[in-house]
Amino acid sequence: MPNNAAKRILVLGIGNILWADEGFGVRVVEKFHRRYAVPENVTVLDGGTQGLYLVHFLEEADCVLIFDAIDYGLAPGTLKVVRDAEVPRFTGAKKMSLHQTGFQEVISAAELLGRCPRHLALIGCQPLDLEDWGGPLTKPVRDQIGPAIELAGEILGEWGVTATPRSEPLSESECLLANDIDHLRYEMKARSA
Repeated sequence: MPNNAAKRILVLGIGNILWADEGFGVRVVEKFHRRYAVPENVTVLDGGTQGLYLVHFLEEADCVLIFDAIDYGLAPGTLKVVRDAEVPRFTGAKKMSLHQTGFQEVISAAELLGRCPRHLALIGCQPLDLEDWGGPLTKPVRDQIGPAIELAGEILGEWGVTATPRSEPLSESECLLANDIDHLRYEMKARSA
């Protein structure tokens, strides 16, 4: 692998914000991007439910850090980190939505092309509710956004990357999500409905 400064790293949130806790991965990567600036060799991406459209992002990365809602069979809100060869097993363990099967296929496609990242880390959160169409994250899952970001900082540190706290807030054009689907505005609407 190239030296740490040259590693291409992808920080990826996957999930569907329209299904309550299923949006955990997207909300974490959104908050991570708002809080931290990263070096040019790091890409921060809201992967949503894009499935196979994410293959080229994996092909270009040496290391991938993924945030997602994962049914580990644990207490709601429990965070668990899995790495490398174990990641595909958990992204397809229990089908909670179409994107998870799709992401397992993304990893398989990158492997078949011979360009799978050398290192994978999945920070998963046990969901409480995946049935509330249009609903916000539940409290036990929402409460894990900060701890998931802290874990991400540790993993990125292992990969030779420092995430620097932003000194100024992002402008609207720099945010990952806009059009009232960012976390704050979306949940304010969901609570008032």
